[in-house]
Amino acid sequence: MKTVAIISKPGKDELKQIVPELLAHLEKRGYSAVLDPETAVYAPSAPSAPREELAGRKPDLVIVLGGDGTLLAAARAVAHVDVPILGVNLGSLGFLTEVRLDELHATLDSLDSDQTARDLRSMLNCKHIRGEKAVGEYLALNDVVITKSTIARMTEVDVTVNGVFVAGYKADGVIVSTPTGSTAYSLAAGGPVLEPSVDAFVITPVSPHALTNRPLVVRDSAEISLAVAGPTADAYLTVDGQIGVPLQLGDRVVCRKAEHRVHLLRASQRTFFEVLRAKLKWGER
Repeated sequence: MKTVAIISKPGKDELKQIVPELLAHLEKRGYSAVLDPETAVYAPSAPSAPREELAGRKPDLVIVLGGDGTLLAAARAVAHVDVPILGVNLGSLGFLTEVRLDELHATLDSLDSDQTARDLRSMLNCKHIRGEKAVGEYLALNDVVITKSTIARMTEVDVTVNGVFVAGYKADGVIVSTPTGSTAYSLAAGGPVLEPSVDAFVITPVSPHALTNRPLVVRDSAEISLAVAGPTADAYLTVDGQIGVPLQLGDRVVCRKAEHRVHLLRASQRTFFEVLRAKLKWGER
């Protein structure tokens, strides 16, 4: 019997109806289910496990009920087991969770057909290095950011690519983005949109002091190092906008392409460019 893990955004009232109906539909199709604690609230008798332990249950599919933020957290939790993820949009934008609620059951019924496509999305592996020691390691589907933690002052970040000095940025922050994250914070900061299959990362300064500091696209085989050059009190590391770590002067954040990729399921007839137009109103006048 195949196993489906279900991860939900906390506090969504509509889940009271969605979860029992989804479990009944999965049972009809011969699937067993394991729920994260947020989902188990709506089905107390169903098997459950902490989110960080779901990957150990070796699910054949992960269903995410929520918004893009919920999917980002789920992707980091299960990335190392290469399981397909189906994102169902209960949020506002739903750029990554592109399946509508009214499409959920039909999408599940078509998983083994050519109506469903699987996108492989690159992730970033970043290590927080203090001195010569790694004091933290993180995965990101969208982006890794060094930013200021106060209002009044810029932060200073020295960027190198494959050991070659690129620039010293005086800015509100510096973003290292995957193609998936190129439509998120990096885009808002003036970065380019990368089609998801492009083998590249984007380095985007946030409100740089020098007008010549522009976004830079590099191959995803590159090692990107961000070093905090000052001031000490202003630097902060954020991962996918969900994990935050204070940084000290001299700390480095070293980013590489992660070993594993995220497997996102989508309707095969819905292209990336259609989603751009629908969600971001791309090309509208």
